[in-house]
Amino acid sequence: MHESGDIPGIGQYDDFHTIDWQRDIARDRMRHRYIVKKKQDSIWNLIEGAHDAWSGWLCVLLVGLLTGAVAGVIDIGASWMTDLKFGICPQAFWLNQEHCCWSLNETTLDKGGNCSQWLTWSQVLGQSTTGAGAYIISYLFYIVWALLFAALSASLVRMFAPYACGSGIPEIKTILSGFIIRGYLGKWTLIIKCVGLILSVSAGLSLGKEGPMVHIACAIGNILSYLFPKYGRNEAKKREILSAAAAAGVSVAFGAPIGGVLFSLEEVSYYFPLKTLWRSFFCALIAAFILRSINPFGNEHSVLFFVEYNKPWIFFELVPFIGLGIIGGLIATVFIKANLYWCRYRKHSKLGQYPVTEVLVVTVITAVFAYPNPYTRMNTSQLIYLLFSQCGISNADDLCDYNRNFTDVNSAIEIAAAGPGVYRAIWLLILALIFKLIMTIFTFGMKVPCGLFIPSLCLGAIVGRVVGIFMEQLAYSYPKNWIFSGECSTGDDCITPGLYAMVGAAAVLGGVTRMTVSLVVIMFELTGGVRYIVPLMAAAMASKWVGDALGRQGIYDAHIALNGYPFLDSKDEYAHTSLAADVMQPK
Repeated sequence: MHESGDIPGIGQYDDFHTIDWQRDIARDRMRHRYIVKKKQDSIWNLIEGAHDAWSGWLCVLLVGLLTGAVAGVIDIGASWMTDLKFGICPQAFWLNQEHCCWSLNETTLDKGGNCSQWLTWSQVLGQSTTGAGAYIISYLFYIVWALLFAALSASLVRMFAPYACGSGIPEIKTILSGFIIRGYLGKWTLIIKCVGLILSVSAGLSLGKEGPMVHIACAIGNILSYLFPKYGRNEAKKREILSAAAAAGVSVAFGAPIGGVLFSLEEVSYYFPLKTLWRSFFCALIAAFILRSINPFGNEHSVLFFVEYNKPWIFFELVPFIGLGIIGGLIATVFIKANLYWCRYRKHSKLGQYPVTEVLVVTVITAVFAYPNPYTRMNTSQLIYLLFSQCGISNADDLCDYNRNFTDVNSAIEIAAAGPGVYRAIWLLILALIFKLIMTIFTFGMKVPCGLFIPSLCLGAIVGRVVGIFMEQLAYSYPKNWIFSGECSTGDDCITPGLYAMVGAAAVLGGVTRMTVSLVVIMFELTGGVRYIVPLMAAAMASKWVGDALGRQGIYDAHIALNGYPFLDSKDEYAHTSLAADVMQPK
């Protein structure tokens, strides 16, 4: 550790050192006293003092503006490149499938959801859209594009910015606790993280872009803090800007500014004074506003999965909601233990020497097995939206096909005679659950930018939707049973399977990350379902209790320990029962 000058507030640290919080805060206090004394000398010193006072607000304003703009570019780029695996818009190749069809105001879509302007790769090669030949061509193009995107992402990370891999949240937590990792929030890491994130999401790997958005926002905050010496030259003060940036990252990831502030407070921040809370709120608000102005989701809602449920939940449903929380905690524990085992094996074996090869192998396996199942083939965010919705998208594998088949028949024999369409959606969802769980275990921790929020939400949403389907059929078969409180005796559908998907998603994500308050707020901001806070709270608490009973650490804390970072959690309680006499006895 060395100092660079005697001016109060300037203190530099070497790489992989821990900052001196008390010294840096004391230096900032001395610098502030020095400025206050100078204010009385001249008008210019008075202006300097005013600039120093509002420089923090100006800095978080710039962080919010840039974070929102970068998030919009990432969302648009990932959407376009994801659709590129399926086809192209010849008239305007820069448009994704949805915007290609919007450009002509075409409302008639075919069975696959395509319009006449959007050409699949089999059509580009002169084949029809149906038949074995068209299927094989589409399959091959899907695999080739996925391999190309994944190879490019892994190569960029390896050559230009090794710190750009992973989600970044474990390292952000460590940095915010006072540890110095030079280059982790630098400009090259920022650029490669943005480009690599678009590529790895587009490759169809079982990962999300929401976690890395926190890393990207903090990198933006770190770079912009150097415009203001008050923060750029004082590591403790810089952590205030980074905390606000982390809130902005979650805000643009989900369209949840309040949840972003609570996430920064509960999950990642170590030093969080009251003024940082206000600035974090302001930064998250600005970032969400900029993203809403760009409108990458292409709808009137700024949230990712807007839902419109018009039925209240029944009191008895708290039982399956808590059950979903328990299941979510179990799934999360299996995932964390398996992922840690695999990451530890990668670290201590020769596999770690071939990061690009590992990425390509995982990508091939993912693409080959994902394409045949329509639920794993589609974009994960699209699948979650489908699972949350009241009814599925209009194609052959409609998630609501089972509902029509079930409600049209009254006996087990008739259900069996109704054909494979009855159970098709459910079995495909169960297969998708198993596949995504296995692939996420192997994907998280690879040398590409990869987040965990969306895969966790997807796993929980699948489990919740299946449980919701079961409850819906139970209510349909026994509408006058006392457990449904007479709510289902009117003949209307009283159970909303999409609500179970939402609760299940919160349960698994809560079990994986151990979030509670911020998770519930993020979920109701994410979906717009404010009236379902109690089911979300019940599931989140059950999930956390089960997760804590089976393993104390969430995925981020576990990866901090795995990487050997010197992180001492200020929220943990360290109970020591030993007395000094017990450990100081003479031999």
